[in-house]
Amino acid sequence: MASGTVRIDIEEHVAILTVSRPEKRNALDLDMLQALTDAADEVEANGQIRAAVLTGEGKGFSAGGDIKAWGGMRPEEFGHAWVRHGHRVFERLATLRMPLIAAINGDALGGGLELAGIADIRIAEEQIRLGLPETGLGMVPGWSGTQRLVKRFGAQAVRRMALGGEIFTAEQAHTLGIVDSVTATGNAVAAAKDYARRVADRGPAALEVVKLMIAVSSGEDNGAAVEALGSILAAKTGDLKEGVSAFSEKRPPHFKGEW
Repeated sequence: MASGTVRIDIEEHVAILTVSRPEKRNALDLDMLQALTDAADEVEANGQIRAAVLTGEGKGFSAGGDIKAWGGMRPEEFGHAWVRHGHRVFERLATLRMPLIAAINGDALGGGLELAGIADIRIAEEQIRLGLPETGLGMVPGWSGTQRLVKRFGAQAVRRMALGGEIFTAEQAHTLGIVDSVTATGNAVAAAKDYARRVADRGPAALEVVKLMIAVSSGEDNGAAVEALGSILAAKTGDLKEGVSAFSEKRPPHFKGEW
């Protein structure tokens, strides 16, 4: 299966999402952002998928936002059509119901690191580099680099990348907690698939709920996550079934408080 510049392959209960624009080091443009949204919708709609892997085609994970895609935008267009739209896409991926593992098989810079940052687990190859070089262009990280990444990586690591322009090796990133493990060159996808299969063997409902609970605890998604948990719980009750039946039959409901 494919959606524009994002390819989807399914192996049993694991979906592999591959960002596919290798001639541009998988730099993201508006078409790719839409393709990522479409891929998220397709994967989430497939009830057989219990874990997903995100990676890039070729030697790069993602070089970030394509300067040619946003460099000529008017300020208001840049803020809405690029930054806010990218935020919605990344949030869609970050809140997939199933765990997402990033196989960082090449450099992840700027928006590429922000893309890797949406994953629940990150596995990096030993040769890769990670950083937030935006201030060197007179720009700021715009796709949650100063928000989600601070919550997940810690403020000081983000300061070093965003303020100091430091580029971290895979081993440095592992020491700082930016990536969860480091593997040999060419092995990230295989390692991520192995991890995803381990995840897929666990209870899918429990995985979804735990992912939401962690989002609440980390302060990433208090409102939406709490409402999702509450809605799932309410939807399992006999009261909901009675309420819907009463509405359809135009009669008062007779709630029993049954779980």
